[in-house]
Amino acid sequence: MKYITISLAIMGLLLMSSFTPQQKKETMNTTLQLTQDWDKTFPKSNKVNHKKVTFKNRYGIELAADMYTPKGATGKLAAIAVSGPFGAVKEQSSGLYAQHMAERGFVAIAFDPSFTGESGGEPRRMASPDINTEDFLAAVDFLSVQDNVDPERIGIIGICGFGGMAINAAALDPRIKATVASTMYDMSKISAEGYFKSDDSPEKRMAQRKALAAQRTQDFRSGTYKRAGGVVDPLPDDAPFFVKDYHDYYKTARGYHQRSGNSTDGWNVTGCQSFLNQPLLAWAHEIETPVLLIHGEKAHSRYFSEYAFEKMTGVHVEAQSKTVGNKELMIIPGAVHTDLYDDKNGKIPYDKIEKFFNENLK
Repeated sequence: MKYITISLAIMGLLLMSSFTPQQKKETMNTTLQLTQDWDKTFPKSNKVNHKKVTFKNRYGIELAADMYTPKGATGKLAAIAVSGPFGAVKEQSSGLYAQHMAERGFVAIAFDPSFTGESGGEPRRMASPDINTEDFLAAVDFLSVQDNVDPERIGIIGICGFGGMAINAAALDPRIKATVASTMYDMSKISAEGYFKSDDSPEKRMAQRKALAAQRTQDFRSGTYKRAGGVVDPLPDDAPFFVKDYHDYYKTARGYHQRSGNSTDGWNVTGCQSFLNQPLLAWAHEIETPVLLIHGEKAHSRYFSEYAFEKMTGVHVEAQSKTVGNKELMIIPGAVHTDLYDDKNGKIPYDKIEKFFNENLK
């Protein structure tokens, strides 16, 4: 009887295992509700097709993107994923870049990073060197399986703060065959050092850590996240030029968008906390694939691209274009930071970007 009982128990386990349903397969389908109206800060091109697409990143956050494809194109094309600036949305600079790239023969997507714009993620207006780098990698995931994309010919463009994220993504993912960082910011460097190293001391960093820790306690107590505010408005008479530069884009008809944090109430105060201790460009020197850095000669942020170039090549440069191996720094004469946000002053070197990708996405 004892042996019969044991046998029945074993048989029951086998039967249970035979009929246990398989683990639910993860799905990449998304449920975001996206605006279908053309609400960009730039006119729609009649040379490309446009549609909204969605995909998930490795953390399960749903990302929203605009896909631009050249009209009449056939076969598998090279593709480019674009994001930035930091605090902007795909209806601003990244969408403009993507549309231009599609006009030149590439499949291009401009995506909203996690926690911003039409993309998912709660709470809103948070940032992360890890998650925002992952957003680029998720865009590569998406492009890699499209019927009209050659998965061996994928590049990325990061604008402003997402230039640093793009370089970090290129250091992490060899599927990215070429990278452009335009008017880049290194968000880790500015978080830890301030503008022009104005807060570059252990004491000032610790004061910032204490202030962020205190804010976290206040946020938890109140159940809400305090916003830091977007670009200052109205503009003070004594505002430094770079603030005026941002205001001219984000707070005017030139670049204002209602979903952009920079145009409205900004990031959460604690939104960028993790950048303090996590250097984005730590492994930039190990990027094997080509990188093109583009920056304005008169941009207050130019030193970020010069720093990135030195990290990748070991060569220090200031205010001059330079090529070392497959890494290139291109300085645009007379251009300020936001000149590379849009076409207002005709400073974005689209011909150069097209040539760079054509040569490196073969």
